[in-house]
Amino acid sequence: MPQYDYDLIVIGSGPGGQRAAIQAAKLCKRVAIVEKKTVLGGVCINTGTIPSKTLREAVMHLSGYRERSFYGSSYSVKQNITMQDLLFRTNLVIKHEQDVTRHQVTRNGVDLLEGWGSFADAHRVRVESSENHGSQELTAGKIIIAVGTAPTKSDAIPFDHETIFTSDEILNLSRLPKTLAVVGAGVIGSEYTTIFAALGVRITLIDKRPILLDFVDNEIADSLAYQMRENRVTLRLGEEVSSIEKLIDDHGTRVKIGLQSGKQVVAEKVLYSIGRTGNTWRLGLEHAGLSPDDRGRVKVNAHYQTDVPHIYAVGDVIGFPSLASTSMEQGRLAACHAFGVPAVSVPSLFPYGIYTIPEISMVGRSEEELTQANIPYEVGKARYREIARGQIIGDNTGMLKLIFHSETKQLLGVHVMGEGASELVHIGQAVLSFNRYDRLLPQHGFQLPDAGRVLQDRGAGRLESHGRINHYVAAAAVLPSLRRLSSAILSSPRLSARNRHGRHSAHRSATRALRRSTHWMPCP
Repeated sequence: MPQYDYDLIVIGSGPGGQRAAIQAAKLCKRVAIVEKKTVLGGVCINTGTIPSKTLREAVMHLSGYRERSFYGSSYSVKQNITMQDLLFRTNLVIKHEQDVTRHQVTRNGVDLLEGWGSFADAHRVRVESSENHGSQELTAGKIIIAVGTAPTKSDAIPFDHETIFTSDEILNLSRLPKTLAVVGAGVIGSEYTTIFAALGVRITLIDKRPILLDFVDNEIADSLAYQMRENRVTLRLGEEVSSIEKLIDDHGTRVKIGLQSGKQVVAEKVLYSIGRTGNTWRLGLEHAGLSPDDRGRVKVNAHYQTDVPHIYAVGDVIGFPSLASTSMEQGRLAACHAFGVPAVSVPSLFPYGIYTIPEISMVGRSEEELTQANIPYEVGKARYREIARGQIIGDNTGMLKLIFHSETKQLLGVHVMGEGASELVHIGQAVLSFNRYDRLLPQHGFQLPDAGRVLQDRGAGRLESHGRINHYVAAAAVLPSLRRLSSAILSSPRLSARNRHGRHSAHRSATRALRRSTHWMPCP
């Protein structure tokens, strides 16, 4: 067997690369991460997930958005909010996450190599110093590509990073605009649209697709569109951009967007967010026998292997769903498969979170998917305004939607919109993994006034005795307690049948099972 410098080299330090490297290190492998920047974390920590979600929280707080149902639409914590106000909180969180990530990697014995990584051949990676300190070549038995993506740009658009910019440059804005046009109504475009709209910025959202977020349940997407319009967002869906040019007149520098329908949109600034392209242009994939698609993405199989079996790819560079959470799981699974360690995962039960205002999260299947598959179903809904907790926190617009099989009672999909949606969805994820709503939730109590209580009051209570699911079967809304979720799982028939020696013993058994399934074990 040939001798390599490392058992595994990971190119990229985002969520997928970081998780893959640490998982391999836990398996006592020699691991190195190649990162082109001086800081770790990739787009997720430095320009994408963490900054945008922190910016959202800063906006929600300073604008007083959560309190307006009590104190009126003019209420705000601070008048004349500036970008500097928003970035104060954002920069602190970014620096903290950078430090935590570096500590996690180094304490697991992973080597960090700063520089541009590229393939010299299928087992050899060239690392070129970012500061012109020369280059070195390293070999590895396994290689994982986790280089992430960059915003897609057009050469016909005069980007200047201040008036016309992408989501990666949004933190560099010197001031908040009064008007903003957002080109592209995907996840990123929709999130920033609602964030800036909450600050009172007049937004025009443009997308050539006829509906908003076409992978989201249509009812939830329609509700989000309604909330956007309530916040004075103008939606130009089904419209394609034909030109973007700067205007300089007595009103200063503005941007004019021409649409193919003949309409024109004029705004102070433009956020261009039509998608992202894989960061593979400098990777030298051809030297390893690989080639990306026209969007720079790498094709993989179910185990995240590329066409070259010992080379894997994870994260945004392989395409949808391009979420930090799914990227981390992909990294773990790829590392386990690379070293022959069994690992179990259920990609169909990965939850999606979209941090618009209001927040959206979902797991399982939508009405549209079930209709296309000819699966009979019933729908139950609960509104935040109907629940005490919704009134307490001032969220009157949120909703939760459950989709059941009309014959077997099996829960098929959970869709949430509102405060804490990305937390609440995990109860649905747990129930989906047990396959039966009527066996898991009705047996367990929920605190009052925490909204999880409605899982019994308006969920289990509506299951009719002869087995048909009532149209008004509803589920919880707002923030569930992790303690209640743990109690529901540990008290389930499957787990308790294995261990009948009390909650603490069951908890220890569950913990040991989790460790075995993830293979996070100390090295000898």
